[in-house]
Amino acid sequence: MPLYQIIVLSIVQGLTEFLPVSSSGHLILVPEVLGWADQGHEMDVAVHLGTLGAVLLYFRKDVQKMFKGFFKLLRGNLDEGGKLSLYLVLGTLPAIIFGLTISHYGTGGMRTIAFVGWTTTLFGLLLFAADKIGALEKGFTDLTPFRVFLIGLGQAIALLPGTSRSGACLTMARFLGFKRQDAARFAFLLSIPAIIAAASLTGFKMYVHGTHFHLYTDAFYAMVISFFVGLFAINFMMKWLSSSDMKPFVIYRLCLGGILLAWAYWGFRF
Repeated sequence: MPLYQIIVLSIVQGLTEFLPVSSSGHLILVPEVLGWADQGHEMDVAVHLGTLGAVLLYFRKDVQKMFKGFFKLLRGNLDEGGKLSLYLVLGTLPAIIFGLTISHYGTGGMRTIAFVGWTTTLFGLLLFAADKIGALEKGFTDLTPFRVFLIGLGQAIALLPGTSRSGACLTMARFLGFKRQDAARFAFLLSIPAIIAAASLTGFKMYVHGTHFHLYTDAFYAMVISFFVGLFAINFMMKWLSSSDMKPFVIYRLCLGGILLAWAYWGFRF
């Protein structure tokens, strides 16, 4: 893949992974709009690994706390870090089950302009409703197994292109009454096991099918670029949610969704 395509895809992934606008949807749209060949799931996972690194660095205190808490848990001691690590496992289970299901049946029919247009629009409306209706009363310490599982269901649904993983988690958390920053913090932490699981599965498939080495070189460049862009996007999103709502992202989703549906059904093109 040409270097300029890798740069564009990595920047798109780094920005959209942490904004509630769907990174997977944009990674499908970019080659459609620019007339490129679909980069495939392998490159999608590579840029997701870059953003995973950004999450680990930005939330390093939480990650360290979970790491220490996990080993304490093995010795029979449950502290705050151990509880959070269990919550990430619980919140990831729905995505693993749903991911294995759609992987078995294939996702080709979902990587279309019409499908992304519908999911972009419908889940944009849900995000608006959740942010409008949801109270701002619960914080990070108010997470419970049941609430975590519900947020995990949102993440599972976000495996559908155009939905937005962070957007679906934020939507569910806001319906449950979590403050915006706390909802985003947990949504970003929840991406850690989800991305690791997806990368492991795709990496295994690449190994089995003997993927050519040049793709690994492309993936390295993609990971580095998406890492730095993702770090910027996380910082922006956390600061934005400290004093603002989701309205700009909802407007963007509705405008983009409308354009995509017009493209799919009436032949409108960018």
